[in-house]
Amino acid sequence: MTDPKYAWLPSNLQPDEANPDWMNKGDNAWQLTAATMVGLQSIPGLVILYGSIVKKKWAVNSAFMALYAFAAVLICWVGWAYQMSFGDTFLPFLGKIDDALDQHVLLKQAFAYKFPNATMLYFQFVFAAITLILIAGALLGRMNFIAWMMFVPLWVTFSYTIGAFSIWCPNGWLAKMGLIDYSGGFVIHLSSGVAAISATFRIIIAGWAKDNEGSRKIPAEQYPTDACRSWAAMDVLNTHVCAATSLLTWLLLDILFFEKPSVIGVVQGWAAIIMGILSGSIPWFTMMVLHKKIWLLKQVDDTMAVFHTHAVAGTLGGLLTGFFANPKLSRLFYLVETWEHYIGLAYGIHEGRAGAGLKQMGIQILGVVFIVGLNVVVTSLICLLIRLVVPLRLSEEELSVGDDAVHGEEAYALWGDGEKFEKSVHNSVYGVEDLELQHKK
Repeated sequence: MTDPKYAWLPSNLQPDEANPDWMNKGDNAWQLTAATMVGLQSIPGLVILYGSIVKKKWAVNSAFMALYAFAAVLICWVGWAYQMSFGDTFLPFLGKIDDALDQHVLLKQAFAYKFPNATMLYFQFVFAAITLILIAGALLGRMNFIAWMMFVPLWVTFSYTIGAFSIWCPNGWLAKMGLIDYSGGFVIHLSSGVAAISATFRIIIAGWAKDNEGSRKIPAEQYPTDACRSWAAMDVLNTHVCAATSLLTWLLLDILFFEKPSVIGVVQGWAAIIMGILSGSIPWFTMMVLHKKIWLLKQVDDTMAVFHTHAVAGTLGGLLTGFFANPKLSRLFYLVETWEHYIGLAYGIHEGRAGAGLKQMGIQILGVVFIVGLNVVVTSLICLLIRLVVPLRLSEEELSVGDDAVHGEEAYALWGDGEKFEKSVHNSVYGVEDLELQHKK
């Protein structure tokens, strides 16, 4: 019988349902906090980064591409993409199409975790959004904004959902095989990097033709609190050790080879250091050396070097994880008792189980091949489809002028570089050439 003091609540939101036994308030609060921190990387993080690092004439367009992607992905996510990524199985690589707007879906327990689907939806949304915003980094100041508006919902629907379901959903085919993808090396970084270079290449062709810690989710009643705390501490430490080593390696290579330090590049503890050295040196080599020598890469105008810093780095992360994965720590992370999966090749050789280690490496390689193939094909098809409706690439006039030609406004127009514009393409008789002369003055 309902407590009279809660009689004003709707029948479907009585206290026993609003605060079910399976929900842990601490887990729920931390998951929401972690999701918010990831969201801040996009809004305002990448919005400010993109708007501040490009030329002044692209500040508005670049920031707006990121802001639009964040908003558009959210609508797609609650409308159909979340269920396609984490809902009931439709195909081994895709969930059933359904919305996630009903409270009976949102308040239901998310798999075996101690928080509801609403929290899971929000957490997974910010990862989906940042993936699209990373792709935008390769297209800044190049892609037609209308084409970008079409690209975002199409890509999150037909590419991101397949990768997320296959690798992150417990029912996905790669997840069942035992693929290790902690915090998105495959689903976010490799996907965004490959999609970025595919889309950029299509835009170049169009131009020719015209002329962490939230990732550690604890299933209900299966993981001791003290162990969880020790894991989280080690996880945070190793993540930062790897990132710091990577940054220092990149910095050292810049100084040794170019005599100037640049800003653009900036398991177990010992393995994190090795991974940091490799993730700081190999993407540096592909961006600073190979990009200038390989014909295909030279044809791609990747504004923020997304392919090197995300696709190459994401591939390294996935493969090195398959090599260095500690089976004992993996069993704690995935909460499994079997030794069938999650044993790195190095530990497999050391423990006389080289076959299991080779199998894990094979699964990691399969994950790379799947994500690369998926994004090359789907991204190319999406771009070809959009080209039938609107141009992918900005016109030469728009490329020359920038924000004022595309959006009818400019950033820093009152004080940037000490200049003040009283006329623009949209409110004067000045043409594009006249406005460009004003910019040069």
